[in-house]
Amino acid sequence: MLSGDMTQTRTRSLPAVLAVAAVLTGLAGLATPGTAAAQTRPSFMHGQNVSPAYEGWEQDDAGNRYFLFGYMNRNWEEELDVPAGPDNRFEPGGPDVGQPTHFLPRRNRFVFRVPVPDGFDEDDEMVWTLTTAGVTEQAYATVRIDYFVDDLVVASEQGALGAGRSDPIIRANIAPVLSIEGDRNRRVRVGERLALVAVASDDGVPKPRRRRRSNPWRPPVQVTVGSATGLRVSWYVYRADGPVRFDPPQVKVWEDTRTGANSPWSPGWLTPDPPPDGGWATEVIFDEPGTYVLRCLASDGALGTTVDVTVTVVP
Repeated sequence: MLSGDMTQTRTRSLPAVLAVAAVLTGLAGLATPGTAAAQTRPSFMHGQNVSPAYEGWEQDDAGNRYFLFGYMNRNWEEELDVPAGPDNRFEPGGPDVGQPTHFLPRRNRFVFRVPVPDGFDEDDEMVWTLTTAGVTEQAYATVRIDYFVDDLVVASEQGALGAGRSDPIIRANIAPVLSIEGDRNRRVRVGERLALVAVASDDGVPKPRRRRRSNPWRPPVQVTVGSATGLRVSWYVYRADGPVRFDPPQVKVWEDTRTGANSPWSPGWLTPDPPPDGGWATEVIFDEPGTYVLRCLASDGALGTTVDVTVTVVP
């Protein structure tokens, strides 16, 4: 029991329920400033908390099992930082198991995975506890069969295809191949530009498809969240000790469903053509010293591959 204005919520996630959550998230996306929905359902820019989310568990070809986690930042603009520790911890095995400490706005799915501890059975739980904006919430991970996810579940939840839809082509899809030029550990000074180059390729599945512009008078064509498809590459902040600026600005990796947003979930967003040499180049600037983890995501809209670069910033 927590005292004062602190509240605690116990959250559980079933893959069968994830589609419902996606529907609710999609509907919430309609409640943006300037729309009729926004007049009846408030959209918060800042001041709200982040809720951890257990997405399910997966198993690789070698038989290794992993818990999959994401989160829902209830703010449309505010990004929060919570270091690993009492307010951002895992049990057992924590507090630090490699979870994010920088939280982007809104819904972020399948952000990271944690190896299932040896000997875990269906009655055991791994708990992610997160306290933000005076609210403590927890996500409980188990290896019950109901929580098992595969690539089709991930693709559906990301918005690449509707719930319950598949075909032989999408079932054969593999995640993009991603590598980073140079060292995975860098050192720069405050204000100095750091050049980053990501090299990515994909099998062309699913084919590039733009996110159609929404018509407020037409019902949605699918009940789950919708996303553009085709290869895209973005850098974002995974852990930070201060502000980070990317040049050019990166395509958003979170579900910004507002029209005109630089987001694959935004109506009308068009997947960019890949660079001729397959290398996506950007520069990043840090305003404060510290240790930063930058994550690069290569996604085809259905599946994604990530690589991290740790940057030590000195005065």
